[in-house]
Amino acid sequence: MGGKGHMDQDTYKPPRFVTLILLSGLSVISLNMFLPSLSNIAADFDARYALVNLSIAGYAAMTAVLQLLMGPLSDRFGRRPVILSGLVIFCLASVGCLLATDIVSFLVFRMMQAAIISGYTVSVAVIRDFSGVRRAASLMGYIAMAYAVAPMLGPMFGGALDGLFGWRAGFWAFLCFGLTVLGLCWFDLRETNKNPSRTLLQQFQSYPELFSSRRFWGYALCMAFSTGGFYAFLGGAPLVASVLFDISPAKLGVYMGSITGGFVFGSFLAGRFAARHALTTMMISGRIVACLGLLLGLVILLAGVFHEVTLFGACVFYGIGNGITMPSSISGAMSVRPSLAGSASGLSGALTVAGGALMSGITGAILTEHNAAYGLLGMMLLSATLGLTASLYVLWVDRREAERPFHQS
Repeated sequence: MGGKGHMDQDTYKPPRFVTLILLSGLSVISLNMFLPSLSNIAADFDARYALVNLSIAGYAAMTAVLQLLMGPLSDRFGRRPVILSGLVIFCLASVGCLLATDIVSFLVFRMMQAAIISGYTVSVAVIRDFSGVRRAASLMGYIAMAYAVAPMLGPMFGGALDGLFGWRAGFWAFLCFGLTVLGLCWFDLRETNKNPSRTLLQQFQSYPELFSSRRFWGYALCMAFSTGGFYAFLGGAPLVASVLFDISPAKLGVYMGSITGGFVFGSFLAGRFAARHALTTMMISGRIVACLGLLLGLVILLAGVFHEVTLFGACVFYGIGNGITMPSSISGAMSVRPSLAGSASGLSGALTVAGGALMSGITGAILTEHNAAYGLLGMMLLSATLGLTASLYVLWVDRREAERPFHQS
């Protein structure tokens, strides 16, 4: 009996935090590290740029679909096999991209690389497995810092590799990164899902249970609208920069990175304070910071002060607000039904991608040269306000539940 107890305790030992950080970072850097190489890939394969661009757009769509699958798979079969399988597929797909001789085979293997999204989707479920809801939000704040820094550094590193060794060097790097993280997870990542579901069908049937939860919708919509404003910024900032301020591409890159810098700072604050405060407190605080920063920027613009610092400074506050809000929203979504943490992570992640795509599309449709500045900040403020509304809705549900302790949301 004693031996079995020791084995169980060892089986559920949480992984080192650096393992989860590297998993999350790899899942993000794989999206954009080779962006500087797109033109060279198109030239090498003699393919249209629009077709090669599917390696980004199609990859992003594939990750959204896979999140819906990998969450339930990790609830059914465990976190460890899903993460290890995703890493193996990612490594094999990287080899396929390296050896590809035409654009079709390259794109097929590139879509297979999307399996690495398990590194983020399932790793946040791992955190929830061994942490309380507030502690999980704190840890996710630090994870989010890596999730933000990786896409900032990725294109710089990928561009340097391309310049020195050609575009395939980026995929050699993916292979090396993947093998390194695979080895680390093989030895450090033990199973943390103590209560796997009995059948896969039963796990997929859990989605209606999540959809029926008012809390889950509050958390998920807060995540979706928070991310939506960021996507609106990515789609509208270049137009504003060129029309109003005639900013050079290099300077625009710095300004566009500023919102990510704000997100890193906000995530640091979440890591410091989320363990000591209620989820709704952190969520609402982040949304208020975002709304006030954007509102102040609009007021200054309406007063006739048109300056690049005014516009992009307001957007930095949006980044800070997102950094404060997102870890608690993610932790809350996975805590609605703790036995469905993986499914909740996948579903909320897919909804977040969809929300970002929706807000980006709307922003692109309404922005013109005449309303660029007001339209951009206005769309971001709308998204921040909707996120704040979702946060307040969760607070309202919490208070209703406190009054009726036996009612299920």
